[in-house]
Amino acid sequence: MLLVDSISKDLAPWIQALRNELGDDRVVSWEEVDDPTKVEMAVLWNHRKDLFQHLTNVRVVASLGAGVDHIISDPLLPAQVRVSKVVSAHLSDPMSNFCIGAVIYFQRQFDKYAQDKVTKTWDQQFDPEVQMGIGILGLGELGTDLASKLRFLGFEVHGLSRTRREVPGVVTYGEEDMDAFLSRINLLICMLPATAATDGILSKSLFERMKSGSYLINVGRGRQQVDEDILAALDSGQLQGAFLDVFPSEPLPKTSLMWDHPKVFITPHIAVVTKIEAAVPQIAENYRRLQSGRELINLIDREKGY
Repeated sequence: MLLVDSISKDLAPWIQALRNELGDDRVVSWEEVDDPTKVEMAVLWNHRKDLFQHLTNVRVVASLGAGVDHIISDPLLPAQVRVSKVVSAHLSDPMSNFCIGAVIYFQRQFDKYAQDKVTKTWDQQFDPEVQMGIGILGLGELGTDLASKLRFLGFEVHGLSRTRREVPGVVTYGEEDMDAFLSRINLLICMLPATAATDGILSKSLFERMKSGSYLINVGRGRQQVDEDILAALDSGQLQGAFLDVFPSEPLPKTSLMWDHPKVFITPHIAVVTKIEAAVPQIAENYRRLQSGRELINLIDREKGY
């Protein structure tokens, strides 16, 4: 039996799509489970907190998206349970498009010209393009795709990952080279997975090591950024601006100072949204493999967190 559970997502289209792949009798919502011990695989996004107390025979948990931190952070998740994620161009393409848009927004100073429109200022600059080196924190599947596309567009691109990777045309670094990486860039894009090691990484200590007047884009996870430190860096000029798609608390509270800060551009965690047609075939394939005892696909390393 395959269980689909979330307390925040409309599951009806997901359940129907999985039933079309696997059959009605194999796919259930929590409300339809008559015996939780029959569940062998669970598909989750923001699941109910006591779920794993009931799923005593679950062997595999699949995320409805590329992120898995909402699953592996659950203290009740049994140690032997394997976890899979969605891998697809349907994720990498929208993510790269979003980030390229954010890069262009900074490079062509669209925030400045939006303000110039308000003040009716005609400021025809001789060189309106900001000269920059782009740094990508995290060269996983999404980060590597973005790095390659930015390089194709002619940008100077640097990428840092836990272990140094080779990406054609991109200057790459390992995590021990953070200072060298930061010294070469003035636009930082965070695409790191959510792990204990990356929690709060976008903070004062990192901003102080960046070039003055740098720009920040975060499409990773909200828990990686310290909002108070971002605001302080913006006010001091250490950061010239911030383009943020994720926040420690979502939805972003109306009381947050981020809403009113003129140097912060906010989007509501929409850089990439998992498409059913991309995710369901992968989830169904893993369920079939589980039933036949074959090797599973798209498994994450639980120790690493990705």
